[in-house]
Amino acid sequence: MFKVFVISYYFPPMGSSGVQRTLKFVKYMRGFSWEPTVLTIGDTGYFAHDLSLLEEAHKSGIKIVRVDGKGIYSLLVRKGTLKMPPEIIRKILSRLSSTFFIPDNKKAWSQKAIVKAREILKGEHFNLIFVSGPPFSTFMMASELKEEFDLPLVVDYRDLWYGSQFAFYPTPVHKYLHKKQEYKVLKTADKITVTNRRVKEKILNYYKFLTFDDVFIIPHGYDPQDFENLQPVKKSNSKMILTYSGIFYEFLTPKYFLKAFKKLTIERPDVGANIELHFVGLLRKENERLIRKLGLQEFVKEYGYLSHRESLVKIISSDVLWLMVGNSRNIDTHSAGKLYEYFGTRKPILANIPEGALKTALVEYNASFITSPDNINEIKDALLKIYSLYISNQLPGPNEEFVLKHRRDLLTDQLTKQFQFLVKAEV
Repeated sequence: MFKVFVISYYFPPMGSSGVQRTLKFVKYMRGFSWEPTVLTIGDTGYFAHDLSLLEEAHKSGIKIVRVDGKGIYSLLVRKGTLKMPPEIIRKILSRLSSTFFIPDNKKAWSQKAIVKAREILKGEHFNLIFVSGPPFSTFMMASELKEEFDLPLVVDYRDLWYGSQFAFYPTPVHKYLHKKQEYKVLKTADKITVTNRRVKEKILNYYKFLTFDDVFIIPHGYDPQDFENLQPVKKSNSKMILTYSGIFYEFLTPKYFLKAFKKLTIERPDVGANIELHFVGLLRKENERLIRKLGLQEFVKEYGYLSHRESLVKIISSDVLWLMVGNSRNIDTHSAGKLYEYFGTRKPILANIPEGALKTALVEYNASFITSPDNINEIKDALLKIYSLYISNQLPGPNEEFVLKHRRDLLTDQLTKQFQFLVKAEV
């Protein structure tokens, strides 16, 4: 067995789709002769916790080392699962954080965690370091460890760093420092993994010293084991269930979809009466107010945040799944992890999205209905088309070959092959 030192701030018992890429990688690594040790945050306040994911990590025999944090969320640890603030407040706090912390507000944790990392790397032999971001302060930490211990380093981008769709640069100095720090990390990295072609193109364009082979694409995926022994809930009526799983923030908003559905209920009340809209996740108060304002309460069922297994039961019990991503800078690089879990259900998907990596994937998936994110009439017409196919039992099926390419075990095989190349090169 080879040994990999994994740095991942976001890890169970934190919940949401952001933790799953690293969790599923380390879950399957041992099957490909790599023994992971994960360095992550200790107990901390967060907006979603999922003990079922933590149990999955423990059952997989993953060694987890935790370092308590120094940031505001660690101070709120006694609060446990925190309430998501209104979007306007969240956005203000995010902007303030971007103003005062470069590259991010997890820098204090990274500076504390590197002390524990040094202790582990001095006491035990490892063959490679793997780090997943954001937060990108962990990239800087991993880069420092790579140089100090002379180990191959693989950095994994779940989103862009410099120029990401989430980035806020209050001054040119902020922009310069982010790019300078990323440049330094990538100069030390031996391999870069990204979620899609658009991210790869952006990084290669920003940093000309990188070659095409330096950046390897490993998309998000789904875990077939998650679907084993899951039984859909039997429907109490013949209504078409359309489900959204996830949260809304930044450029993710249900506003245009809800307005389109409202229009459908006015123009075709017979169709609207036979559709249920299910929301699994953090819907947030402002969206609940919008539902009331539009008078859609009778059509909506809100389940709140559920464990991963419970949310999967909800989506496999649905007839159609819904994804929404609005327009934003560099949105073409966005790669929502939730979509790939949707692929694992093999359900038809209604996607209100702009051009980009997600649209490319959905076209290849085949069982998809794609509209622009903010065209209310277009979304309404797509809903009518979907319902017509539903009642005639003609909803499309997916491209099975495409679905199977996104199994988490196969994606981990691809990752560990990259590890293997680096270890052989070192020898």
